[in-house]
Order: sequence, then C-alpha cells, then structure tokens
Amino acid sequence: MSELIFYTNPMSRGQIVRWMLEELGEPYEERLLDYGTTMKAPDYLAVNPMGKVPAIVHRGQVVTEGAAICTYLADAFPEKRLVPPPSARADYYRWLFFAAGPVEQAVTSHAFHWTPDEKQRRTVGFGSYEDVMNALEQAVAGKSFIAGDRFSAADVYVGAQIDWGLRFGTMPDRAAFADYVLPLRERPAYRRAQEIDGALIAKMQQGG
Repeated sequence: MSELIFYTNPMSRGQIVRWMLEELGEPYEERLLDYGTTMKAPDYLAVNPMGKVPAIVHRGQVVTEGAAICTYLADAFPEKRLVPPPSARADYYRWLFFAAGPVEQAVTSHAFHWTPDEKQRRTVGFGSYEDVMNALEQAVAGKSFIAGDRFSAADVYVGAQIDWGLRFGTMPDRAAFADYVLPLRERPAYRRAQEIDGALIAKMQQGG
C-alpha cells in the first residue's frame, strides 16, 4: 500500500488537492469515489464520516478538508519548499484560511441567492459577499504570490478558489484576480492536474 492515498472525485474540490499533489511530485495512490455510493460506503465513512472528498491518508494519518490537506502536505514535505519562511507565515495562514472560511461561505451563499441582511451580517462569519470579494482583491492585488516572494501551498488553495470563481462566474471578473491567477495556470503542476482530472471527467461523462 502506498504511503500516500488520495480519495477524490474529479468533479469536486479534490481538484485542489490534485494540484497540490502534483506540486509535491511525490507518488500517491488514487482512489476514485462516486457521489451517493462509494462516497457513502462504510469503508470510506471510516476515513471521513462526512462522506465527502477530498481526503488523504498519509502514513496512516487521515486528513480531510482541502485547506487542511494543503497545509499538512506542505509541512509533511518541507524539502518541497511549499511553506514560506517565518517572515511570511502570517499572510500564509491568514489568507489560506480566509479562503477556506469566509470565501467559501460567501461564494456558496451568493450562488444560492442568499444575501444576509444588515443584522445577519453581524453573525455570519463572512459578513457580506461584497466585503469578502473586496478583501480578497486587496490580498492579491499587485502580488505574484499570496505570502512572501515565492509560491506556497496558500497559492494552491487561494489560487484554486479564484481560478474556479473566474471560470464559473462565482466571483467578479476583476483585474487583480486575473493578474494573480493567470500565471498560476501556467504552472506545470497545475496543467498536469487539470489534464488528469479533465480526462477522468471526460471518461465519466462518456460512461453516462
């Protein structure tokens, strides 16, 4: 059995972890799961009781949630230099988990056409969609990387969120977002990940 097992579905947030794994360049065993069947089967629920992907098992340790997986893998393979130096760690953690929390919540709520009123904004973690998009724009404006002067796991997670948002219209088409994400799309690991998942999606669609 491989030291690193990756549970995913190509039409899921597993695409984020796929990109991270390709950045690492380490061997991993892929296990594809289907919604409603193998994703809810007892053997996978023993890995993730939520019955959702992505998840990894690394040397017997289970990690779920895309942001947690990216952070874990960056720490587990320090020689890959996907964790920024200590001087840039504040931005690294700040924006990685901002993307995992407020950005995810705001984009989902916006997609479902739910806008919190003024009173509700004091309670919900993201406040408002507009506030989140403005903060995210400030985070990436004029930057090649979200934390420090080199690529890190935070760029995988933040970049994946913005990449998805621009491709599917869940985020506004702002110049700062495009300027940040376009170079990330040229990374060999990003391209490999997209090719792998694209081929898997095409195969699934052909099979009905």
